[in-house]
Amino acid sequence: MTTSLRTFQTEIDEIHTRETTKQRAQAAAEKEKENKDPHSKGKELKVESQDGDAQRGLTEIEEEIQMLLLSGAAADHDHARDLIAALITRHRGEYVFRIGSQPPRAKLHSGEDFNDEVWTGISRTEQEVDTLRQEITATVEEVGGKTSVLFEIHDNHPRTTLLLRLPPLNVSLTPEVRCAVVGNVDSGKSTTLGVLTRGALDDGRGRARVGLFRHKHEIETGRTSSVGMEILGFGPSGAPILPDTKHSIDPDVIRREKLGWEEISVQAAKIVSFIDLAGHERYLKTTLYGLTSGAPSCVLLVVGANAGLIGMSKEHLAIALALSVPVVVCITKIDMTPPNKLEETLKQVTKILKSPGCRKTPVFVKSMEIAVETSQSFAKDRLCPIFQVSNVTGEGLDFVRTFLNLLPSSEADNEKFTADQPLEYSVTEVWSVPYVGTVVNGIVNGGSVKTGEPVLLGPDSNGHYQSTVIKSMQRKRATVTTAEAGQCVSFALKRVRRAAVRKGMVIVNKSDTPPRAIRRFEGQVLILYHNTTLQINYQAMLHCGAVRQTVRIVDMDHPQGLLRTGDRATVTFEFISHPEFIKEGMKLLFREGKTKGLGVITQLL
Repeated sequence: MTTSLRTFQTEIDEIHTRETTKQRAQAAAEKEKENKDPHSKGKELKVESQDGDAQRGLTEIEEEIQMLLLSGAAADHDHARDLIAALITRHRGEYVFRIGSQPPRAKLHSGEDFNDEVWTGISRTEQEVDTLRQEITATVEEVGGKTSVLFEIHDNHPRTTLLLRLPPLNVSLTPEVRCAVVGNVDSGKSTTLGVLTRGALDDGRGRARVGLFRHKHEIETGRTSSVGMEILGFGPSGAPILPDTKHSIDPDVIRREKLGWEEISVQAAKIVSFIDLAGHERYLKTTLYGLTSGAPSCVLLVVGANAGLIGMSKEHLAIALALSVPVVVCITKIDMTPPNKLEETLKQVTKILKSPGCRKTPVFVKSMEIAVETSQSFAKDRLCPIFQVSNVTGEGLDFVRTFLNLLPSSEADNEKFTADQPLEYSVTEVWSVPYVGTVVNGIVNGGSVKTGEPVLLGPDSNGHYQSTVIKSMQRKRATVTTAEAGQCVSFALKRVRRAAVRKGMVIVNKSDTPPRAIRRFEGQVLILYHNTTLQINYQAMLHCGAVRQTVRIVDMDHPQGLLRTGDRATVTFEFISHPEFIKEGMKLLFREGKTKGLGVITQLL
């Protein structure tokens, strides 16, 4: 009954997509019933016409804009301006615009020579490229946006790529990319983040990471033990927003002088939120929770060039693949690693990424052009960009910054988050704030919410929901009044005791029929590793979205009634302490000691 991980993952994804589509259709039908108004038809028609434009191909629109701008006529210029404005707004306020002919993607990614290959797009002379760049910059400024040159290449095929960006109206609309940072102990995760978010290079003695640590014991041991959050903002012009401590060497100054989140979010046109996870084996539980509940849109796997992919980094890579989150590899410490060891590490990383468990195409990012192109397509083409950086000399860091700056925002992921659904918000952290009361932090999985809205919070240990009101909400520590699907926000709740809230609860719209709290459910699982056999009544810790609880195996469809490594079966689980809010099609991971399993929820009992 053993199946390969590969076929199982494909099946899980199919079940997940099927169930999600079904649930969304149901929710839409219910919404339709509630408001049978004449306006709803108009909305549907509008949506269709937009999709028609999307299919017309963005390259055609780009070529049309270039043609109009080169003609020099006033009417053409106005038409081009409207097209550019439409392009930027449809892509959530930012668009990567390519001028000149483009090299073949496959050759570019594999790093081979592409002189004799077929190039796509209209080739331009250097003069045309310059004219177009100036024209587009001027046109985007008329619309209120900013243009930055990502790279220019002057060879037989002159070409340039521009980033067109509209500054968001307020903080609640700033696009955000959530990126989880994982890797083995001492691979340089916190240092890399310190250098990226503070701008000052490291001294090779851990200066850059001091500002990131949250606890005294972390500073003393240099080990991250909690889920740290760091943000890196990019301005409308595409430049990172950094504090002015690049030249200081005093660690205390570096610790104090970090820009407040409010300052960053006011200036930023895009925010990259890093979830800094622990590398040490002892903190695997925390790392797992950060990966399942944080809904990251990519995982940055940090590998020390002097050590290679060892220990926990393989574990982290396996978890990221199991949750089907796209992976980006960042190889650090290349300034201190001997060339033969670096080559060994690169070979090993490439081998692991090409293995049947991962089946990703490694792309070594050695030029700005590759960084720009991979950032747009790496998730859907199963590419895995590999950056080689040194936090001491600063080599390769620009590529990483550009790549992060261009990643599509987490909210734009319509497969994961839909705004036209009823509200669903999962709680990942709870605090009690003096003079405010209970504050929860989490992610809006569906729908939208405003301050002052009555909502239900639950399920509690009896499976009931209690009603409360959202007093105020913050996003990236700046106060906002609305939140949309895909955003990470925190709410202050009215008249709710801190003890009544736990991680894994949800907040939903107030209604007479709150969602059912689930005690037992059925799932298809694959045992990735277990040293003996799994039998009925076996207990393990289950991670499923923001839910983290011990479950018991009540029943399984295996003929002998026991499971070994590599077996797959349909298993009935039961939560040990209290019911939870889960949905069919959600992915689950369970572990206990060295035992690991992966699966998907197929039926709620």
